[in-house]
This record gives sequence, structure tokens and C-alpha cells, in this order.
Amino acid sequence: MYYLPMPPSSSAGLIWSIAELLRGSWKQHEYQDVILPFTVLRRLDCVLEKSKAEVLRKAHELQGRVDPAPIIQKLTGLSFYNVSEYDFQKLLEEPQHLEKNLHHYINGFSKNILDIFEKFEFEKHLRRLSGGNTLYEILKRFMQVDLHPDTVSNADMGTVFEELLRKFAEMTGETAGEHYTPRDAIELMVEILFSPDKKLMQKQHLVKTIYDPCCGTGGMLTVSKDHIRRVINPDIDVHLYGQELNPVSYAICKSEMLIKGEDPENIKGGEHDHSIASTLTNDQWEHMRFDYLLANPPYGVEWKLDKDAVEREAEHGYAGRFGAGLPRISDGQLLFLQHMVSRMRGVEKGGSRIAVVSNGSPLFTGDAGSGESEIRRWLLENDWLEAIVALPDQMFYNTGISTYLWFLTNRKEEKRKGKVQLIDARGFFSKMRKSLGNKRNEIKEENRQKILSLYETFEENEFCKIFPTTNFAFRQVTVERPLRLNFQASPERIARLDEEKAFISLAESKKKGTAGEGAALQERIRQILRSLGTKLYKNRETFSTDLEAVFKQAGLKLKAPVVKAILASLSDRDESADICTDKDGKPESDSELRDTENVPYGEDIRKYFKREVLPYVPDAWINEAVRDLKDNQIGKVGYEIPLTRYFYKYEPPRDLEDIETDIEKVENELLGLLKQL
Repeated sequence: MYYLPMPPSSSAGLIWSIAELLRGSWKQHEYQDVILPFTVLRRLDCVLEKSKAEVLRKAHELQGRVDPAPIIQKLTGLSFYNVSEYDFQKLLEEPQHLEKNLHHYINGFSKNILDIFEKFEFEKHLRRLSGGNTLYEILKRFMQVDLHPDTVSNADMGTVFEELLRKFAEMTGETAGEHYTPRDAIELMVEILFSPDKKLMQKQHLVKTIYDPCCGTGGMLTVSKDHIRRVINPDIDVHLYGQELNPVSYAICKSEMLIKGEDPENIKGGEHDHSIASTLTNDQWEHMRFDYLLANPPYGVEWKLDKDAVEREAEHGYAGRFGAGLPRISDGQLLFLQHMVSRMRGVEKGGSRIAVVSNGSPLFTGDAGSGESEIRRWLLENDWLEAIVALPDQMFYNTGISTYLWFLTNRKEEKRKGKVQLIDARGFFSKMRKSLGNKRNEIKEENRQKILSLYETFEENEFCKIFPTTNFAFRQVTVERPLRLNFQASPERIARLDEEKAFISLAESKKKGTAGEGAALQERIRQILRSLGTKLYKNRETFSTDLEAVFKQAGLKLKAPVVKAILASLSDRDESADICTDKDGKPESDSELRDTENVPYGEDIRKYFKREVLPYVPDAWINEAVRDLKDNQIGKVGYEIPLTRYFYKYEPPRDLEDIETDIEKVENELLGLLKQL
């Protein structure tokens, strides 16, 4: 049989073209249900090809005597096997029995492989392919693609799967690339993640664990291990752990782990039941702590399905994973970050390092006291946040927005303690010759080394800023201004009474025969108010006195809610009116004029208020009742990281003369064109 050895992108393209065989009988969003499991099957077929004859001989020899699994695995050096006499070549030689033989072939795999095809729901899709010639043509086309590790390396195979996932997602309008992260971004992540530990990892007999709580197809895990073995120490014993919600991604990840010789049992999830597979709802590594953790959690994605479980755990405070706070329901990134922090090793056991991809939202979303702000506060006050790198835009397949790499650790180097490093790497990229989805930029080796150098050098320059952790803190104080109202019993304002609940309820009595009496009472109130005329009052006490007098004269006593409704409907805000005061003579605050001021952390609040607020609103005051829950000081403590603000470069506007010259030039060009017409 003639094979077509190709680079990953070409292999993915050839496999992608096979989907055309499904056109008409399958919907576009269903193509991946066939193509992805057949890609895995072909990969396994190629991996097992060389040892096929020997495995069959040994399986026949051991049949009915002992469990063949350990012996066959030792024989092949692989943690999986197939004892069916069929492979792709033999299946194609018997087209008349293809479906039956294919079932036999799949059932000949070891249990760890059968689990993968269960996650693909392959049997169900295979039944739809039976009949006609489609199944034969698909196998025939896959037979032309050589996916043996000697031809397509493990790293390249990961790229093939990721390219296929991206294409299928784009075809169906789904969130493209949600299962994986571009390799250039991962390589930058792992280089910075492991950079401080290069010397520590030169020791002999080391065992290290790496964990990804939303591992997708496993790219971050495998690139991390490859980096350690290739760059730092080839003798380190590295164990990979992960959990994945999406069954298809899980199946791909597990199959690749098997082929690479990893323990497939270290990849959890993949169930079609969200509550079982979700890391947030059901953490399947809750008793483990890891040396290194990295992830690209879904951003801008609701965590509504996990809401009940997350809120229950949050009630346990720091005894659970979400004690720092809960972000808004529309974005769960900071939940994953809290989860990862909870899975760090204690410092006494060596500590841990974390790398996380995020969009801009976790940097600054949420006011002081909000869940997001409290999570940032927790990270910074515990001095876990080490560095944040702003990546170029258009780096990811599913979005062109700005993205960031966060690095955290509970064992900072001495020079980094109490500090956070911000790196502006937005300009360190190369344009791709051909875009992949929204990915138009890539970080090549030379740019990656520049960014890594900025991190390792730890010196301020135009691309690197270093701040104390308290630099990101502020105290948000509530500023009140007095309520000033005028009052008038004009027809327009009296008509507003019909919108006041207390007034409306007068005519909504449930007692029999009283509804008409209520309507009559409403009209009587209107008549009494009209007797006040249209005089404009600028003092609430004066108006209240006159109001009470006309109702007393009419012999009508009103309940407090109705009086409140009358005052509300007959009033308007008026800066020239007198200040409304409470029973103690203190000014009442106007909720519509209420504002907040973010005072830099550590600065005297009253001095700031006197300098920054009173010159512009001299009647304002600080609401001292609004206090921080933790330190009981005036104002709520908040944290935000406005990274781009620190790297803002002022560009002066063009000279007016230059602008006028350009306008005149354009006008002359237009006049010339008009004359030609």
C-alpha cells in the first residue's frame, strides 16, 4: 500500500478531505463524530503495525491460560494492544464483511482503548455508516495516511488533532479552539513556568507532577514534559495528570497518552454527564497536590451548570476551593484559578508553580468588594502572583482579543517577594503567512527568547514594570451629596400619583364593596392637593407643613405610605432648593448623586477627599458607614491590575496645520474628479 507521509498540517488537510465522503447523509456538525475516532483508530493501527504478528502469536499461545495483558505489554513496550487478526489492510481485503470485521477489530483492543471509543460513542456512529459504500471508502482513504510515530511524531499528532478540531468547530459555528491552546503560546508558558527551577531540577532521581484541570487534548501536559526532558533534565521522572469535560477531547487526550507511554488513568472526566466530568463540580484529584499546574480555562463562559455545587463548597470558606469569593456567573476563569491554587503543594513540601491563560477580564472586572476583586486581593495579599505577560492579539484560534499569561507560586525567589512583574509582549510577534481561524500572529523562537529574557532579568524598562503588591490596591469610599428637592402641586405632578404603589393600592382593596370607595378616596386626595395651587416650594419642611394643614382642614388623615407617595410624586430634584434633613437635622443623601472614589491604598482618605473632591462638590461628605469587612476601616478595599495603563504611550495629536493641509489636498482632488464628470 502506498502511504503519503506529510507534515502535520498536510496530514490534517488530507484527513479533513475525507469528511467530504459524509456530505449529504451526515450533517456538518456530525462530521467529527466519524472523522476523529477513525483518526485515532488509524493512529493506533500504525503504532501497532510492527508488533502485530508477534502479538497475535503470543495471544494465541496464551489463550485460555493466563491474562495476556501484562505479557503482551511487556513484549511490545506499550500499555495497550489488539489481539484481533484484523488491521486496516485486512479489513479492506474483505469488503463484503467490513462492518462485522471492524467490530471484531475494535473489540480486540485492550480495555483502556475500548474506553476511548465508548467516549466517542463510536458504535452508534458506526451503525449509521453500515450499508452502501461509505464505510469502505472512509477506511480506504484513511489507509493512505501514514500516522506512524516515525512519520508523524507525538507532538505533530497533537497538532493534527487540534487542527481538525478547529476546522470542525469553524464549520459548525461553535467556539473554535476551545479544546486547546496554540503551541507557540504553550512553549512560552512552559519556558517561564520552569525557568526559576532549572538548577533545582538538575538533581538525580527527581519525580515531578504536572496537572491541567481542563486539559483538552493534552497539549499543555505533553509540551511541558517534553520541555523538561529536552531542555532541563532527561532523567526526571515526570507524571502527567488532567481532567477534561468534553468527551471527544478526553478520548483524544487519553489515546495520545497511551501512545506516548503515559498512564491513561491519570486523565479523568470525559463523561457525558456534566456533573461527573466537570472539574468545578467534581474534582477527581482532590487529594493530590502538584509541583506544576498550568491551564487555559474557558473564558467568557458561564458556570451556571456548576453553580449549585460551587456555592455549596464556597460556604465552607477556605476549607474548600472557593473561599476567596465567587466571580459573576458569566465567567468562571477565576474559579479555575482558585482551584489551581488549592492544589499547590505546601511550601514545606517544596511548593508549586502555576501558569494560566486568561483574557483581560480577571485583571480588572468587578468593583471593590466584588467576587473578582476579593479573589485578586487574596492572591496579592498572600504574595502568590509573580508575573503577568500581555500577549499579542490574534494569537488564539477562537478569538482575536487580548490574552494574558499569569504566573503564580507559593515559593517566590527572594528578589520577587512582595512584588509583581508586568511584561508587555504585545509587540513580540510575527505575522503568519496564512491565518488559522482568528490566529494571525505567532510567537517565534527569537521573540520567545526576548520575552523570557525580560522575565529572567527582572529589571524595569519600556517592556517590563515591577510593582509592590500593594500598588494594585485601593480603598473605595462612598461619596454622598445632599438631597435637594422642590415641591409643587401642579397637574403634571399630581398625575404622577397614579404610578405610586401606595396610592394605587387605595383602589385595590380585596374587601367586597370597597373598591369604589378607594377610587373615591383617590379623587378626594387629588382635589385636596389642587387646593394648594401651583406655588413652587423649595423647602421640604415648609411644604410638608402646608400639606398637613390642607388635609387636616379637609378632615382627612392619611397613612404614612400614602404621604410618602404624595411627597415623591410632587417633588423634583433642584440644585437651588434647600437641603432636605432628617429628624436629627442632618442632611439626607441623594442616592442619584451618590458616587465612589478610589483612594490609593495607604493614602489618608480625608486628605485625599479634601484635595480631590471638595473643590468640585463642596457639599459632599464621606459615608463612613460603608466599611471594609476585613479591617473595618472606612471604604472597601479593592484590587485591580490595569496592565495596559502602565504601558500606555502618549501620542500627541497632529498639528492643526498638517490636518488642514491634508483636508485641502483631498478637497482639491474631489474638485478635480468633479470637473472630469
